[in-house]
Order: sequence, then C-alpha cells, then structure tokens
Amino acid sequence: MSDTSSFPTLKRLLLGRPIPSHLAHNERLSRVTGLAVLSSDALSSVAYATDFIVATLIVAGVDALGRAIPISLVITTLLAVVAFSYRQTIHAYPSGGGAYIVAKENLGVNAGLVAAASLLVDYTLTVSVSISAGVLAITSAAPALAPYRVELCLIFLALLTIGNLRGIRESGRIFSVPTYFFVVSILVLIAAGLYRFVTGTIAPVASVPLQLPPDAGTRPLTTMLLLTAFANGCTAMTGVEAVSNGVPAFRPPEAKNASATLVTMAGLAIVMFLGITFLMHAYRVVPTRAESGISLLARAILGDRTLLYYLVQAATTFILVLAANTAFADFPRLASLVSRDRFLPRQFMNQGDRLAFSNGILVLSSFAALLIIAFGGVTESLLPLYMIGVFVSFTLSQTGMVVHWRRDRTAGWRTSAFINGFGAVVTGVVLVVVAVTKTLEGAWIVLLLIPCIVAAFRATRLHYDRVAEQLTLRGYEPHARRHNTVLIPIGGIQRAVVEALRYAETLSDDVRAVYVDVDVAATEHVRRGWEAWGGRVQLVVLDSPFRSLLEPLLEYIEQVGAERPGDYVTVILPEFVPARWWQHLLHNQRALLIKGALLFRPNTVVTSVPFHLAK
Repeated sequence: MSDTSSFPTLKRLLLGRPIPSHLAHNERLSRVTGLAVLSSDALSSVAYATDFIVATLIVAGVDALGRAIPISLVITTLLAVVAFSYRQTIHAYPSGGGAYIVAKENLGVNAGLVAAASLLVDYTLTVSVSISAGVLAITSAAPALAPYRVELCLIFLALLTIGNLRGIRESGRIFSVPTYFFVVSILVLIAAGLYRFVTGTIAPVASVPLQLPPDAGTRPLTTMLLLTAFANGCTAMTGVEAVSNGVPAFRPPEAKNASATLVTMAGLAIVMFLGITFLMHAYRVVPTRAESGISLLARAILGDRTLLYYLVQAATTFILVLAANTAFADFPRLASLVSRDRFLPRQFMNQGDRLAFSNGILVLSSFAALLIIAFGGVTESLLPLYMIGVFVSFTLSQTGMVVHWRRDRTAGWRTSAFINGFGAVVTGVVLVVVAVTKTLEGAWIVLLLIPCIVAAFRATRLHYDRVAEQLTLRGYEPHARRHNTVLIPIGGIQRAVVEALRYAETLSDDVRAVYVDVDVAATEHVRRGWEAWGGRVQLVVLDSPFRSLLEPLLEYIEQVGAERPGDYVTVILPEFVPARWWQHLLHNQRALLIKGALLFRPNTVVTSVPFHLAK
C-alpha cells in the first residue's frame, strides 16, 4: 500500500467505515442509549453539586452545613419543574432545537440568538467542567497523578472526540455501560449509607475524620451566603435541556421516547442528589480541593481504599468524563441549526462520513481544550463561568413556550402556559441569583461573551445576505466576454511546461508564456529552447533588476488586465505533483503564492495543469 493512503487508513481505524446516507435511520437512539448519551450531564452533576453547596456553607462553620438539605430540596423541586416544562417543549417541538427554536419562533430572532449563544457557551463549559471533575475523581483516589491533571484532561477529551466522530449509535454503545455503572454504583452507595444510618452504625467513622478548610467559620451565615450556596448547588440542574434539544436523534416515535427519557433522567437525578446530600450531612463529610465528597463518602461507607471504594471512584470518573458527551451530542446539532439559518458558517451543517456533525465536534473540542489549559483543569476555577448560559436558555425557552401556548390555544393551553410560565419565573430568579453571586468570581466573562457571540452571528448572517444578493439571477444580464488572454508563468522549459503550453493553445489564440529574467545565461537557454517547443505561444521576458520573481509577473498581469478591462485573463500554472507527500517539502511553492496573489483580482482565472511524477 502506498504512503498516499496512510491517512485514510488511519482515519478508518479511528472512526470506522463510512455510513451511507440511506442508513441514517439506523443511527437513531433508543431510550436506553438516549439516556446514556443525552442524560450523562444531568446525572453526573450529582457527583459535585453537593460538594459546591457544602464548600460554600462551611465558611460559616460546621453548624451551617445543616442548611445543605433544605437547599437541596429547593433545587430538586426546581429541577422537577424545569424537567416537566421541557417535557411539554418536547411534544410542542418534536423537531428539536430546544431553546433556540422556541425562543426564535416565539420571542424573535434576537432572543433565539441569545439562547443559542448561551447554550454554545454552556456546552463548551460542560465539556471542560465535566472532564476536570472526572480527573479530580482520579486524583482523589491516586494523589500522585495530581501534577498531571491537565494532561489527563486532554487525553480524555481526545478519546471523547474520537468516540463522537464515530457516530451517534456507536458513541451510545460506548457510553451506555459507564452511565449505568455510575447509576447503579451511586444507588448502592446510597442504600448502604442509609442502612448504616438506620441501624445506627455510622459513628464513629475513624477512617474519614472531619477535615475543615482554613477559612471554616470565618464568616457569618448571611442571606447572600445562602444564595451563593444555592447558586452553586444549581449545577445539579445543568443538562436538563439536552433531551429536548436532541429529540430528532431518537427512534420513532421521537417525542414519546424523548419524553420518557427526560422523566427517567429527572427521577434518577433527584433521587441521587438528595441521597448524596443527606448522607454527606449524616456522615459529616466536607470535601476538599484534594478529595471530592463522593470519595470521602465512599471511604466512610464502603471502607477506606477497598475494592468497592475504587469501583465507586471508577464509576464516578467515567460518568464525569462522559458527561461531556451530552455537549458533544447537542453542540454540533445546535450549531447545524444555527448554520442552517445562516448565522454560523455553513460548514457546521455538513455531516461526516459517519453521519456525525464532524466540524461542530472538532470546534467544541478545540475550545474545551483551550479552557482546560487556561484554567489548569481545576473544576473550582471553571465553575464561576458555568450555569449562566444554561439558565439564560432555560428562561428564554420557558418564556417562549408561554407565548407559544397563548398563540396556539389548543385544549388545555392555559394549564400548559401556567406550567411553563412558572418554570420561566423560577429559572429567571435563579439566573438573577447566579449572575449576582458569580459575576465577581468570573461569570462576567460569560456575560460579556454572549453578546459578542450574538454580534458574530449577526455579522455572519449579514455576510451571507450580501453574498446572496450579489449572486442572485434576478435582474441579471451577463456581460459579453469577447477575448481571453492566457498567460503561463514559466521557470524554464521542461515537460510539465510543454504540457501546459499545449493545453493553453486550446483555450485562446492569444497565449503568452511569461519568463522573469534573473540570470542572463538561463534566459538565453530558454530563448534557444523556445524555437523547438514554444509552438504558437509568444514568449514574454520580463526584466527583474532586484531578482524578484513574483513582483514583475504581477505587474505584467495587471498591465494585461488594463488593456482589456472587460475581458478575461487566464493564468495557467504548470505544476508537477510528487508521488509522496513529503516530497512536496523539497520543492518551492511558487504556484501557491501566485494563486494567493491573484485570488482577489476580478476577471482573472487561475488554472493549474498538474504533471504527476512517478515514484
């Protein structure tokens, strides 16, 4: 096999064989794989949401930790409301699109663009936060790996990227086992912890002593501190919208399967979040930057560094890393919808040969990698940027649904409008709380970034509108072109040049070979050879006192174009193509420079005549 096929072979090895378009329906998700692919973000958030609540409250002292349970109850109530509201969105908009489509159709284009920008930012942060939290689970069990946090994050990011480039169904198969492994592990951990609590065997837990951070008890328990703890705990609500955004990815009936998946996801998330919060309070667990709350809890319940403990840590690591897969499923799909409306480059609409939106996947991976590197893979550093985007989209989506029901007025529309209206108010209040408590911690970056992205959307749409206006055939009358001057830049006389000369003679009667004189002897050699090989082509020799090849050529092309401003100038570039890729490095790229220089000249056509070399 030749070297030229090495890249396709590597691509097939990593991504698999191409999938024909007529088999696209086979790539749909079942409820089982849909829960794994689209719910991993929401389910995984229970692994760190309680940590953030406790870490916030501990600064007011150990007694303040009791507030974690009522805060968690409020958050799970909100989660249930939002999930039920999105269930209605699924049935109202079975074509998917989530907050972007709902806001755009009911609140206007600007609202839709804000929702889209918010979600794209949130998905990117989801990847960074989830992977960094997963790596924290690894370093909690193996502290020696802590210095390699960023490297581990990037390795997991690369694996996720490859998995998603292989296609939806295959990524669902890959990610289903870890998702259900995590759910079973956490439910077993909660059941064991509750059993020990009921039987009174939880104290004392000598293997996990209470570890307080240095700032514990240094601040009073104020309303603002409670609101900050509440805002941090609302990370448990992230990912709820993913199922409504990905309805078309399900097997028929799409809306019914997506709705059932959403209900299952919400139920599991609520049970696990409340169970972990209660047990962390009962076992007096306070997470630290070096060790997560799940790790401490598993040590207390299952034994210090036992096999069961490591199984729980492995499951937590897998689900946290794979939680990023929700963003990999929804970011490319949302980008394709925005691209379809011409607010993003059209390349986002293209599906790869595995029926995945490959460009969206690669862009998401690139931005997530930049965030991981910039913030050192530390979850706490990334958290303040999180949640703003998702609650903006929550609020816009639910508000848009209220307008939808009022406009639609089908049976029971008032009840539906009330549910979505209540959801809009709730998420709007949470958005304000999150914005107020997180802005100074870094969320201002997201608040500034969202309008910048919307401006980029608008600029992209303006460009496409202008292009369409200039390309339209309405009222168009073609200009008559009467003459074509063909120019062939040459560097000597050899077989590739002669082939190009013969091709050029078929295009026009006005063909000129252009040679730049930088060496008298070489120029004389060209003149002598021209008598035998030039044919009907005129030889034009340009002086170059400063030994520049490109500048005299471009000046001559400019002069020829000025002679006949309404006609074509065709530039023929003789190029030989080496048999192996690395051999390109051994030759100059003069033709590429000429192409780049002439790209913006009107009425100028550049044509390459390749001459393929043997091995």
